[in-house]
Amino acid sequence: MSYTRTTSVSLKTIFLLIGSIFLLVAIWMFAYPNYRVWQQGLEGEAELKRAEQNRKIAVQEAEAKKEAAKSLADAEIIRAQGVAKANEIIGGSLKGNEEYLRYLWIDNLEKGNNSVIYVPTEAGLPILEANRTPRPATP
Repeated sequence: MSYTRTTSVSLKTIFLLIGSIFLLVAIWMFAYPNYRVWQQGLEGEAELKRAEQNRKIAVQEAEAKKEAAKSLADAEIIRAQGVAKANEIIGGSLKGNEEYLRYLWIDNLEKGNNSVIYVPTEAGLPILEANRTPRPATP
């Protein structure tokens, strides 16, 4: 006995296969645009959430900068108050100490870097020492 198998595809099966393909294409043609609209709506919502989050971050960063600026201003005020207090103390200690100030002035003149000092005269004009500046040697 020999068995031969013959496969024949019936016309009904071919029509059923072609009909299924057409049905799938028709469903895809109507469902895919709706899916794209739905998907774009979700993308838009996600973008909106991202924008809101970025705005909140920017506001928080601005508030942090504002607080930092206030703290720096407060620190500068405290520093200035300290400097003013120190100047007041130094100024108070120098009052009535004319001899000490004259001594410091003379001491700094001796240690000086050969700077020119202009002394005003009776008319309020300084004495100019033009010959004091070094001139280039002429050959």
